[in-house]
Amino acid sequence: MSSEGRPYLTPYLQAAQRHGAGFESLLWASPSSQRARFEAMASLYDFHGKTVLDAGCGRADFLDYLAERGIEPEHYTGIEAVPEMVQSARRKRRPRSLIVQADFVREPSRLLAGADTIVFCGSLNTFQAAEFHRALRAAFEGAGEAVLFNFLSSPRLAHAEWLRWHAPPEVLAFARQMTDDVKVLMDYLDGDCTMAVRKAAVGADRGSLA
Repeated sequence: MSSEGRPYLTPYLQAAQRHGAGFESLLWASPSSQRARFEAMASLYDFHGKTVLDAGCGRADFLDYLAERGIEPEHYTGIEAVPEMVQSARRKRRPRSLIVQADFVREPSRLLAGADTIVFCGSLNTFQAAEFHRALRAAFEGAGEAVLFNFLSSPRLAHAEWLRWHAPPEVLAFARQMTDDVKVLMDYLDGDCTMAVRKAAVGADRGSLA
């Protein structure tokens, strides 16, 4: 797959050429930092019984994490652009799950799948501000209840030239253009931030956030 015109994908495609579907191709610093981000998301939202769309799902490790915790989504859809990751995720054959090979930046309509919640876990870390904002707006439009995402919040972890970080106050201000119901978590990793952005109407009717 060519990354021409898609610099946000280039680091992942190059890593997959070297490491296949190994953990190194996810470009996480370590399994522990990946898990810390998963735990942050699970602390902000109850995924049990929900339909979940994981945008940039990699090997669908987040679904593995939920299973370990005994959290069972009603259905899980993973969207992934890197072929090696898609193949690895599909080999897991978890029930009530679907892995789609697609680039949600070029095809934002992929986010309009009717999921209760859309998550971005690490998949925004190579995005410039304009791409970052477009992805979140599309997800907010597509989600029935909430959008959860993490991002690099300082240069502390954004040491590679292809990584991008965003100031939390600026991201919070952007999120509040869409809704006043935003929860922020920053105490799990120095230099990373997780936000849960909920549609206002859901707060009164269903209250899914923890």
